[in-house]
Amino acid sequence: MLTAIHCSLNVQFMAKKIPMKHLPRRVLFALLTVYIVWGSTYFAIHIALTSFPPFLLMGTRFLMAGALLYTWTKWRGAPNPSLLEWRDAGIIGVLMLGGGMGLTAVGQQYVSSGLTAVFIACSPMILSFCTGFFGIWPNRREWLGIVIGFAGAILLAAGGEFSAQPMGIIALLGAILCWDIGSVLSQRKLKLAPGAMGFASEMLLGGLFLVGVAMVKGESFSTPMTMSALAAWSYLVVAGSLFAFTAYMFLLSRVSPALASSYAYVNPVIAVTLGVLLGGETFSPREMLAMAIILGSVALLTMSHAPKPSTN
Repeated sequence: MLTAIHCSLNVQFMAKKIPMKHLPRRVLFALLTVYIVWGSTYFAIHIALTSFPPFLLMGTRFLMAGALLYTWTKWRGAPNPSLLEWRDAGIIGVLMLGGGMGLTAVGQQYVSSGLTAVFIACSPMILSFCTGFFGIWPNRREWLGIVIGFAGAILLAAGGEFSAQPMGIIALLGAILCWDIGSVLSQRKLKLAPGAMGFASEMLLGGLFLVGVAMVKGESFSTPMTMSALAAWSYLVVAGSLFAFTAYMFLLSRVSPALASSYAYVNPVIAVTLGVLLGGETFSPREMLAMAIILGSVALLTMSHAPKPSTN
């Protein structure tokens, strides 16, 4: 798992402002993991939803990932979280997984995919404003990267339909706020258990919350379980949750919020690329320009800020 990442970083290194190109390889690997894996989960979720209802899909995914990570961490001798750490993990899990993932599932029922992509691209801006309340504002180059990335995301989504119902807009705004507030609190205010145990407890409690919502909504497995849906669910558990979510939480404690949340720009690029490779789709000149703009924004973000000290 990514627990070893925490052990291998030097405290003096974390306090220095050095270019991103000098970051440890594990940090760069975490960035690539979030970019590529979360970009591919759009496709996996689409397949899994043929057999899973939305909240049960998300809830069971995180419950299984949390249970696997908890078991692995206990096998390595890690202590259980304290009551305070369980409480904080519950707050973060409900915000990020329950609110962030759950409300996104609600919003996508009322908002077109193009407009959903634009809303998600707002996340780096909102996250930067949230961290600003704790005195950590992006520098000029980071702001430029955020704005350029947002513009690229709008251009990439421009080929899709832009339709929405008020309920969907409210749900997506709530999802982004829950995800970003949970991201900030996990590093600035609340205390998770050290290393992978903190991520495991967060996924366990967030997954339980989502399953509870599914039960209240009366969700059930009304369609037969297909092998493709089960394979997609397994991919979401292992790659999307165990690796990518853990990598994202790790990045929040090591790099600037603007860079950690730049997945919001890159994931649609990965999704479009997979559509070309696996779905027989084609690139239009507009999409190619949008991807170039987005990659330029990520280049600005990766060169603009040094890693920050962890507060956990």
